[in-house]
Amino acid sequence: MDVFIVTGSTNGIGQELVKQLLDNNKVVYGIARGESKFEHSNYHHFILDLAKTEKIAETMEELMNEVIEGATTITLINNAGTIEPIGTAGDIDNNLVAKSIAVNLTAPMILTGTFIKMTEQKEIPKKVMQISSGAGRKGYEGWSSYCAGKAGLDRFTEAVQLEEASKSNGVKLVSIAPGIIDTNMQGRIRESTESEFPLVDRFKEYKNTGQLSSAEEVASKLIRFVESEQYYTSEVVTDLRQL
Repeated sequence: MDVFIVTGSTNGIGQELVKQLLDNNKVVYGIARGESKFEHSNYHHFILDLAKTEKIAETMEELMNEVIEGATTITLINNAGTIEPIGTAGDIDNNLVAKSIAVNLTAPMILTGTFIKMTEQKEIPKKVMQISSGAGRKGYEGWSSYCAGKAGLDRFTEAVQLEEASKSNGVKLVSIAPGIIDTNMQGRIRESTESEFPLVDRFKEYKNTGQLSSAEEVASKLIRFVESEQYYTSEVVTDLRQL
């Protein structure tokens, strides 16, 4: 069976990924803070707040023990993320900074490491797709924590791919920026004040002029990509809009 593990599975891209994967007869394990709306024989839900990093490895090991024997392919999609805190570095809440790095960087690092450890002896296709951001490749005023977390995720993925490439059956990793998508995160960005995020009017314009991609469209493209041969030849750090 083809197994997918999707974090942030109850909102935005994550929810749409789960829906489309189930429609394609995949077995899906979702990880999120809250309950899932999916009721499907191929869907399994794990409640976990990724900001509580001390619980991540244990939960991932429990999940992997459920799927590892029956899987013929296994893919981890680290999709969960947070834009908070928005604001200049001298004004934002330090606790929110720590939470941002935990969710956007520490959690996918731990999940990826546990995934690699648990699949080490499995001679099957193994993939990790990190959902990154253009903000990891360019700084934005007011998004210092988000930019730092996503930049770290890109560099982490590059480093781990170097490690895995030396193995006979290593994991293939890609960190992909999906573009600007009409999700709750974009709604939160548009609620920012100009002092918090000087580019807020530009993002309002994206919404007003129909420049935002839909979660449905992006999820479909991500699934096609991760299941294609192009996934194996792609640059480790890439952009969905350039594929």
